[in-house]
Amino acid sequence: MDRPAIRRQFLKQMAAASAATMMAGAPRLVEANEGEPIEHPAPKADACILLWMAGGMAAPDTFDPKKHVPFEVGTPVSAVESTFPAIDTNVDNIKISEGMENIAQVMDRATLIRSHVLPDLGSILHSRHQYHWHTGYVPPQTVACPHIGAWMAKVLGPQNPVMPAFINIGQRLEGVGEQEELKAFTTAGFFGSEFGPMNLPYPEQAAQSVRPPEGMKSDRFANRNKLFRKLIDQSPQREFLGDFQRESLLRSMDNAYRLLSAKEREAFDISLEPKESYEKYDTGRFGRGCLLARRLVENGARFVEVTTEYVPFLNWDTHANGHTTLQRMKKEIDLPVAQLIRDLESRGLLDRTLVILASEFSRDMIMEGKPGSNAFDQATEKVEVFQEMKHYGQHRHFTGGSCVAMWGGGVKKGHLYGKTAEQRPFVAVENPVSVMDLHATIFTAMGISPKTVYDIERRPFYATEDGKGKAVSEVFA
Repeated sequence: MDRPAIRRQFLKQMAAASAATMMAGAPRLVEANEGEPIEHPAPKADACILLWMAGGMAAPDTFDPKKHVPFEVGTPVSAVESTFPAIDTNVDNIKISEGMENIAQVMDRATLIRSHVLPDLGSILHSRHQYHWHTGYVPPQTVACPHIGAWMAKVLGPQNPVMPAFINIGQRLEGVGEQEELKAFTTAGFFGSEFGPMNLPYPEQAAQSVRPPEGMKSDRFANRNKLFRKLIDQSPQREFLGDFQRESLLRSMDNAYRLLSAKEREAFDISLEPKESYEKYDTGRFGRGCLLARRLVENGARFVEVTTEYVPFLNWDTHANGHTTLQRMKKEIDLPVAQLIRDLESRGLLDRTLVILASEFSRDMIMEGKPGSNAFDQATEKVEVFQEMKHYGQHRHFTGGSCVAMWGGGVKKGHLYGKTAEQRPFVAVENPVSVMDLHATIFTAMGISPKTVYDIERRPFYATEDGKGKAVSEVFA
């Protein structure tokens, strides 16, 4: 089956699951054993920021540098493992890649996992892998699975009742290719609309999302809100929504309306940030998204995702011009990520905020998938020796070993966990961490048991698959 056919099949399966979810009743929290409540761990963090490197961030060219060979026409592709030299960080035993000099100076606050492993899932599609990473479940499923941020919104609730508990920054959901697949995981799934994300594609326009339309008087806006609620409640399409889902949508509207008149809406206006501070984040939409995330967490947001945005063949999706593209991406993320950590720390927020930097898989110059994989090789050009600069880069999806950086939220400082092979293939050879166990670690930091389970349509659905996720206790201080 070719890739377009696989994508069409994926969309049909996701649409069927979403339709089933919209008709489903309310999910019911299941107690552990005959009336005993599930025992949640003591929280190490109150808020979580996910910095999502959408498209497949190449570990050998970022957080796990290998042997560097500079570009030269005629050099065998197999001789090059990293296209950037390694640089020192402020931790003696941790080196990262050139172009990330600012991040290098905050690694003493971080735990770096170098042994994150992903499955191939038959065909390596960004949509399938991003769905798996964000929900913890391999698609397709019979119900729409909640995003990890929706779990936090549902189980923990908002820190500030005015602020949305789950906010998604930087990803457009229309007009960017594969938008339907992105929508499949950027939802609250069966939890209902009130636990879904507030989507803010453009950080600099976020303030417009929390104020009534210009020129509209408050009473007119209130009347419009009432009319909209009535239309939803009496629409002929209501038969396609279960009672719970319809009521959840109405509650989400109430939450949004309440924010419009709250002082916290100023947090959405990054133009209010002092000029000197703003400029440190102003490297592009992702950088400004990091600034917005900091302001939102300061005002009580529970979970914020900031993405470099997934667009096929752009950003971290380096099927060509890999080295040149990563030079640009590093300029976009390096200073804002480091400044976010410094700002949270200076405000006394880092210890109680878990910051995660991750991607759906890594990349390699010559291997698709992992050893033994029969995944289709998706490199746009297949060469054995470098002829042009565009050939110099990590062009293939690699699932055998990836990196995750974590700051704050109770994790160890200046800590290195896991290891990949010194020679290609760069698979995890020490302490592999699956998506399931990584999620268990994140949930544990936030005070959520990985065994938390809800009944949806009389079937159990766990925070981690079958409740089997095990937190990596070694990363916690």
